[in-house]
Amino acid sequence: MYALVDCNHFFVSCERLFRPDLRNHPVCVLSNNDGCVVSLSHEAKILGIKRGVPLFQIADIVKKNNIAIFSSNYLLYSGISERVMKIITDTAKNVDVYSIDEAFIDLRNYEKKELVPLMRLLAEKIKKWVGIPVSIGVAPTKTLAKVAAHYAKKYKGYKQVCCIDDEQKRVKALSTFDIADVWGIGRQFSKKLTSFGVNTAYDFTQKKEFWVQKHFTIMGVRAWKELQGIPTINTTEINRKQSICTSRSFGATVTDIESLKESIAHFTAMSAQKLRKQNSIANIISVFILTDRFSKQEEHYYHTRSMALPVGTNDTAELILYAHQLLTELYKRGKAYKKSGVILSGIVPNSSVQQNMFDNLKNREKRSLLNKVVDNINSKSGLNSVKYAAQISTDKKWTTKTSFKSPDYLTNINELFEVH
Repeated sequence: MYALVDCNHFFVSCERLFRPDLRNHPVCVLSNNDGCVVSLSHEAKILGIKRGVPLFQIADIVKKNNIAIFSSNYLLYSGISERVMKIITDTAKNVDVYSIDEAFIDLRNYEKKELVPLMRLLAEKIKKWVGIPVSIGVAPTKTLAKVAAHYAKKYKGYKQVCCIDDEQKRVKALSTFDIADVWGIGRQFSKKLTSFGVNTAYDFTQKKEFWVQKHFTIMGVRAWKELQGIPTINTTEINRKQSICTSRSFGATVTDIESLKESIAHFTAMSAQKLRKQNSIANIISVFILTDRFSKQEEHYYHTRSMALPVGTNDTAELILYAHQLLTELYKRGKAYKKSGVILSGIVPNSSVQQNMFDNLKNREKRSLLNKVVDNINSKSGLNSVKYAAQISTDKKWTTKTSFKSPDYLTNINELFEVH
């Protein structure tokens, strides 16, 4: 059996943690540059707001209902996520942190009768110690655990924990579960399935395996088996990304190369940190820059350039050096750039480094230790507490717009929560 611990409306719950006056009030959290709604409370859903809708389209609803709007504060969310995940890993063995607000627990070493009471205690502990509400699904596979967590969140009668532990419960749960919401199916797969008359997860399980193999990829077959109660998905493999892209649209257009270099250095450092977190290295780095495609003043410019690295690496300073080289080749004076980004690919485990006798870096072991120290400091003290000079700027014209951002309560001593 597996459990999925899923934080309810996570970004909204994080904001409400420091704003208890918003507990039963409609709240929406926006994407980068305050563009679209990425997280919303139950109260906001009742008003007809949907995830992904642009802010300008709901401006009248926001004003009429006094909806609380927040810019995404990822530094705050990651800090709260670390606290939630620490409780989970301290409480249970074999925990796989899947995302910022989800974690799987392998429950195969526990007695069946212990599962629901244990998970209910975990949910209560997270709520009491951190203040974040969670829903927990328990089932024979990770995909079914996702289905169970959906019902635990939707129906209060489950008291935060829904368990699918027999055939009757499995069939009942899948019979009313939309095929588009099944983990691993996706929008394109769901459209194809509905064209075949498959509207629910249960409909999908009634198809023969050879039919699924004929019409879908290996991921479709895995999803079908998981819904049957046959474990096939290794989330550790899923989490080890084959490419890492970090990019942002700028709050204002940028014309000078120095500002672009700062943005590229910042995105490269973020990508390198993600690489190290999954114990991997990259063999290819790509950089892209583009102008505003909606601008009527100039022709849209988008170009990318890639480089095969002489030695696979996750070293921040080395990757920034290569990224700046590529940017210099791409940059055209006089253009107003709206977005830049970095892509690391050719990703393999640390153990797969192919050495090069002509490698110019002779102190890779020491630099690896330096990166580890920097990551530890930033983990404890907040993102970018320690950073490279290439990332530092007094005028970050390239940063995203965050007009509704909450304070960094956990990492900035000047923005600590005040109690009056």
